[in-house]
Amino acid sequence: MLYRLTKVVSAPFLHLLWPTRVTGAEHVPDSGPAILASNHLSVLDSTFLPLVLHRQVRFVAKAEYFTGNPVTAAWMRATGQIPIDRQSPTAAQDMLDAAARVLKEGGLFGIYPEGTRSPDGRLYRGKVGVAWLALATGAPVIPVAMSGTDKVLPIGASTPRLGRVGVRIGEPLRFTGSETSARDRRRVTDEIMTAIQKLSGQEYVGSYAPARTRTG
Repeated sequence: MLYRLTKVVSAPFLHLLWPTRVTGAEHVPDSGPAILASNHLSVLDSTFLPLVLHRQVRFVAKAEYFTGNPVTAAWMRATGQIPIDRQSPTAAQDMLDAAARVLKEGGLFGIYPEGTRSPDGRLYRGKVGVAWLALATGAPVIPVAMSGTDKVLPIGASTPRLGRVGVRIGEPLRFTGSETSARDRRRVTDEIMTAIQKLSGQEYVGSYAPARTRTG
Protein backbone atom coordinates (compact mmCIF):
# COMPACT_ATOMS: atom_id res chain seq x y z
CA MET A 1 0.00 0.00 0.00
CA LEU A 2 2.79 2.42 0.94
CA TYR A 3 4.61 1.61 -2.31
CA ARG A 4 1.53 2.38 -4.41
CA LEU A 5 0.91 5.63 -2.55
CA THR A 6 4.53 6.70 -2.98
CA LYS A 7 4.39 5.94 -6.70
CA VAL A 8 1.07 7.74 -7.25
CA VAL A 9 2.40 10.85 -5.53
CA SER A 10 5.88 10.90 -7.07
CA ALA A 11 5.30 9.64 -10.63
CA PRO A 12 3.63 12.77 -12.09
CA PHE A 13 6.32 14.99 -10.58
CA LEU A 14 9.15 12.85 -11.92
CA HIS A 15 7.58 12.56 -15.38
CA LEU A 16 7.18 16.34 -15.53
CA LEU A 17 10.81 17.08 -14.73
CA TRP A 18 12.32 14.09 -16.51
CA PRO A 19 10.12 12.92 -19.41
CA THR A 20 10.59 9.18 -19.66
CA ARG A 21 10.04 7.13 -22.79
CA VAL A 22 9.51 3.41 -22.34
CA THR A 23 9.34 0.72 -24.99
CA GLY A 24 8.68 -2.97 -24.45
CA ALA A 25 6.80 -2.72 -21.16
CA GLU A 26 4.50 -5.45 -22.48
CA HIS A 27 7.35 -7.93 -22.01
CA VAL A 28 7.05 -7.68 -18.23
CA PRO A 29 4.54 -10.33 -17.07
CA ASP A 30 1.45 -9.23 -15.18
CA SER A 31 2.22 -11.74 -12.45
CA GLY A 32 4.83 -14.25 -11.43
CA PRO A 33 8.57 -14.02 -10.85
CA ALA A 34 10.99 -12.38 -13.26
CA ILE A 35 14.47 -10.91 -13.16
CA LEU A 36 14.99 -7.46 -14.68
CA ALA A 37 18.65 -7.36 -15.74
CA SER A 38 19.70 -3.82 -16.64
CA ASN A 39 22.73 -1.81 -17.61
CA HIS A 40 23.72 0.66 -14.90
CA LEU A 41 24.47 4.29 -15.67
CA SER A 42 23.27 6.19 -12.60
CA VAL A 43 21.92 5.71 -9.09
CA LEU A 44 18.64 6.98 -10.57
CA ASP A 45 18.21 3.80 -12.64
CA SER A 46 16.51 2.22 -9.63
CA THR A 47 14.03 5.11 -9.56
CA PHE A 48 13.10 5.41 -13.22
CA LEU A 49 12.78 1.71 -14.06
CA PRO A 50 10.07 1.03 -11.44
CA LEU A 51 8.42 4.31 -12.43
CA VAL A 52 7.43 2.98 -15.86
CA LEU A 53 6.13 -0.42 -14.69
CA HIS A 54 2.81 -1.17 -13.05
CA ARG A 55 4.35 -3.84 -10.80
CA GLN A 56 6.70 -3.24 -7.91
CA VAL A 57 10.38 -3.92 -8.59
CA ARG A 58 12.63 -4.86 -5.67
CA PHE A 59 16.33 -4.01 -5.64
CA VAL A 60 19.04 -4.42 -3.05
CA ALA A 61 20.64 -1.22 -1.80
CA LYS A 62 23.54 -0.30 0.43
CA ALA A 63 22.59 -0.41 4.10
CA GLU A 64 23.93 3.14 4.47
CA TYR A 65 20.98 4.43 2.43
CA PHE A 66 18.68 3.28 5.23
CA THR A 67 20.59 4.96 8.05
CA GLY A 68 21.88 8.21 6.53
CA ASN A 69 19.78 10.94 4.98
CA PRO A 70 16.25 10.54 6.43
CA VAL A 71 14.59 11.43 3.11
CA THR A 72 16.61 8.81 1.26
CA ALA A 73 15.96 6.27 4.00
CA ALA A 74 12.21 6.92 3.87
CA TRP A 75 12.21 6.55 0.07
CA MET A 76 14.11 3.26 0.25
CA ARG A 77 11.67 1.82 2.76
CA ALA A 78 8.60 3.12 0.92
CA THR A 79 9.71 1.56 -2.35
CA GLY A 80 10.49 -1.79 -0.73
CA GLN A 81 14.23 -1.88 -1.33
CA ILE A 82 16.33 -4.45 0.51
CA PRO A 83 19.27 -3.28 2.67
CA ILE A 84 22.55 -5.15 2.23
CA ASP A 85 25.78 -4.57 4.15
CA ARG A 86 28.30 -4.45 1.32
CA GLN A 87 31.20 -4.59 3.76
CA SER A 88 30.14 -8.04 4.90
CA PRO A 89 32.25 -10.94 3.59
CA THR A 90 28.98 -12.66 2.62
CA ALA A 91 27.45 -9.61 0.91
CA ALA A 92 27.30 -11.17 -2.58
CA GLN A 93 25.55 -14.33 -1.39
CA ASP A 94 23.30 -12.32 0.93
CA MET A 95 22.13 -10.32 -2.10
CA LEU A 96 21.43 -13.45 -4.12
CA ASP A 97 19.58 -15.09 -1.24
CA ALA A 98 17.42 -11.97 -0.80
CA ALA A 99 16.72 -11.92 -4.53
CA ALA A 100 15.79 -15.60 -4.55
CA ARG A 101 13.26 -14.96 -1.76
CA VAL A 102 11.64 -12.17 -3.79
CA LEU A 103 11.36 -14.44 -6.82
CA LYS A 104 10.01 -17.39 -4.84
CA GLU A 105 7.30 -15.04 -3.58
CA GLY A 106 6.38 -14.27 -7.20
CA GLY A 107 7.94 -10.81 -7.33
CA LEU A 108 10.07 -8.80 -9.74
CA PHE A 109 13.72 -8.38 -8.87
CA GLY A 110 15.99 -5.82 -10.49
CA ILE A 111 19.70 -6.49 -10.84
CA TYR A 112 22.67 -4.80 -12.50
CA PRO A 113 24.94 -7.58 -13.81
CA GLU A 114 27.88 -5.17 -14.19
CA GLY A 115 27.91 -4.90 -10.40
CA THR A 116 28.51 -1.16 -10.38
CA ARG A 117 27.71 1.93 -12.42
CA SER A 118 29.54 2.33 -15.70
CA PRO A 119 32.28 4.95 -15.29
CA ASP A 120 32.19 6.03 -18.93
CA GLY A 121 28.86 5.02 -20.48
CA ARG A 122 30.16 1.75 -21.91
CA LEU A 123 28.72 -1.68 -21.05
CA TYR A 124 31.07 -3.85 -19.03
CA ARG A 125 31.34 -7.60 -18.58
CA GLY A 126 28.59 -9.06 -16.43
CA LYS A 127 29.18 -10.86 -13.16
CA VAL A 128 27.73 -14.33 -12.91
CA GLY A 129 25.36 -13.73 -9.98
CA VAL A 130 22.52 -12.99 -12.38
CA ALA A 131 23.03 -16.39 -14.02
CA TRP A 132 23.10 -18.17 -10.66
CA LEU A 133 19.80 -16.49 -9.81
CA ALA A 134 18.16 -17.44 -13.10
CA LEU A 135 19.35 -21.03 -13.02
CA ALA A 136 18.62 -21.56 -9.33
CA THR A 137 15.07 -20.18 -9.44
CA GLY A 138 14.01 -20.85 -13.04
CA ALA A 139 12.75 -17.27 -13.33
CA PRO A 140 12.90 -15.64 -16.77
CA VAL A 141 15.41 -12.85 -17.32
CA ILE A 142 14.13 -9.67 -18.95
CA PRO A 143 16.93 -7.51 -20.41
CA VAL A 144 16.63 -3.75 -19.85
CA ALA A 145 18.53 -0.79 -21.30
CA MET A 146 18.47 2.52 -19.46
CA SER A 147 19.53 5.73 -21.22
CA GLY A 148 19.85 9.35 -20.18
CA THR A 149 20.06 8.72 -16.45
CA ASP A 150 23.80 9.37 -16.51
CA LYS A 151 23.08 12.84 -17.90
CA VAL A 152 20.43 13.54 -15.27
CA LEU A 153 22.67 12.48 -12.38
CA PRO A 154 26.26 11.70 -13.36
CA ILE A 155 28.59 9.86 -11.00
CA GLY A 156 29.85 12.35 -8.43
CA ALA A 157 26.93 14.76 -8.82
CA SER A 158 24.57 15.42 -5.92
CA THR A 159 21.83 17.40 -7.67
CA PRO A 160 19.82 16.00 -10.60
CA ARG A 161 19.71 17.94 -13.87
CA LEU A 162 16.79 18.25 -16.22
CA GLY A 163 16.79 15.79 -19.09
CA ARG A 164 15.05 12.93 -20.85
CA VAL A 165 15.25 9.30 -19.82
CA GLY A 166 14.74 6.19 -21.91
CA VAL A 167 13.85 2.65 -20.84
CA ARG A 168 13.94 -0.19 -23.38
CA ILE A 169 12.73 -3.61 -22.27
CA GLY A 170 13.45 -6.76 -24.24
CA GLU A 171 11.72 -10.11 -24.54
CA PRO A 172 12.07 -12.56 -21.64
CA LEU A 173 14.95 -15.02 -21.82
CA ARG A 174 14.81 -18.50 -20.28
CA PHE A 175 17.83 -20.59 -19.54
CA THR A 176 18.66 -24.19 -18.70
CA GLY A 177 21.75 -25.43 -16.93
CA SER A 178 23.13 -25.85 -13.45
CA GLU A 179 23.76 -22.97 -11.07
CA THR A 180 26.72 -24.93 -9.70
CA SER A 181 28.43 -25.08 -13.13
CA ALA A 182 30.90 -22.25 -13.71
CA ARG A 183 30.61 -22.82 -17.46
CA ASP A 184 26.81 -22.53 -17.41
CA ARG A 185 26.92 -19.41 -15.24
CA ARG A 186 29.37 -17.73 -17.58
CA ARG A 187 27.42 -18.73 -20.71
CA VAL A 188 24.12 -17.46 -19.36
CA THR A 189 25.64 -14.21 -18.13
CA ASP A 190 27.24 -13.51 -21.50
CA GLU A 191 23.95 -14.15 -23.28
CA ILE A 192 22.19 -11.71 -20.96
CA MET A 193 24.84 -9.03 -21.54
CA THR A 194 24.54 -9.51 -25.30
CA ALA A 195 20.78 -8.94 -25.06
CA ILE A 196 21.30 -5.79 -22.99
CA GLN A 197 23.91 -4.49 -25.45
CA LYS A 198 21.55 -4.98 -28.39
CA LEU A 199 18.94 -2.88 -26.61
CA SER A 200 21.30 -0.15 -25.39
CA GLY A 201 23.67 0.15 -28.33
CA GLN A 202 26.52 0.70 -25.88
CA GLU A 203 30.09 -0.17 -26.69
CA TYR A 204 30.89 -3.45 -24.94
CA VAL A 205 33.99 -3.90 -22.80
CA GLY A 206 35.16 -7.46 -22.20
CA SER A 207 36.41 -6.76 -18.68
CA TYR A 208 34.72 -5.95 -15.39
CA ALA A 209 33.94 -2.34 -14.56
CA PRO A 210 36.50 -0.86 -12.17
CA ALA A 211 35.40 -0.91 -8.56
CA ARG A 212 34.50 2.48 -7.14
CA THR A 213 35.93 3.60 -3.84
CA ARG A 214 33.47 6.40 -3.17
CA THR A 215 29.74 6.85 -3.58
CA GLY A 216 28.18 9.55 -5.66
